[in-house]
Amino acid sequence: MKHISSRDNPAVKALAKLAGTAGKRGAPVLLDGVHLCQAWLQHHGAPDQAVFDVDRLSQPDIAALAAAVPDARCLALDARLMQSLASVESVQGVAFLVTPAAMELPAAVDENCVLFDRIQDPGNVGTLLRTCAAAGVKRVFLATGTAAAWSPKVLRSGQGAHFALAIHEHVDLQALLPSLRVPLVATALEGAQDLYEGRLPLRCAWVFGHEGQGVDPALLTAARLKVRIPHDMAAVESLNVGAAAAICLFEQRRQALTSAPR
Repeated sequence: MKHISSRDNPAVKALAKLAGTAGKRGAPVLLDGVHLCQAWLQHHGAPDQAVFDVDRLSQPDIAALAAAVPDARCLALDARLMQSLASVESVQGVAFLVTPAAMELPAAVDENCVLFDRIQDPGNVGTLLRTCAAAGVKRVFLATGTAAAWSPKVLRSGQGAHFALAIHEHVDLQALLPSLRVPLVATALEGAQDLYEGRLPLRCAWVFGHEGQGVDPALLTAARLKVRIPHDMAAVESLNVGAAAAICLFEQRRQALTSAPR
């Protein structure tokens, strides 16, 4: 493993430049921290490059990551250089440089999936990705105007969920509708049935919308089913989009599990 101590080293300069473009469309991604790197290894194998804090290579979790990556792809940096690449103040001593696969839109969508309609807060997007993965959803579509899925804040909130999902970004959700072979289901406050009063489709395309504006009116019109989550509207007008999505996805999962033959 090559040890680098100079900030002027071309490899360090390239990594620092990459850290400044994180989340941009088509750019490689720097995964910061033990958990994200472990998740990448589990789902995709060795990264393009692994970068380690030379002073932490003896730590068991760091050593295990280093042993799992071919030595030619590993760099050991002095702590101050590692700190300059970190996306958070608490540096964990490891980062992976990876290239997420470009996802082609499927010709037909016949599985449970989630549409992100201009959800702008990175924490909400990461939380929703994590919720989707936990609920068994395998594919998500992020509309243009949604926070970048591979940005550092979304990655931290997602906690490795990215690697269990097929993530399509910059999607025109209106143009996607003709390819849906499952019903579109939207959350709404008006003209909607109580989430708990009817049977939810076993498979559907859920759409969750902008934090302030909700789901786009055209998508609401296209929805075959609109549901509302009963809550104390005297206390709060609406729920956070991440909380609403979790309630809906796990209610659907609960219904599917209780109706499945044993």
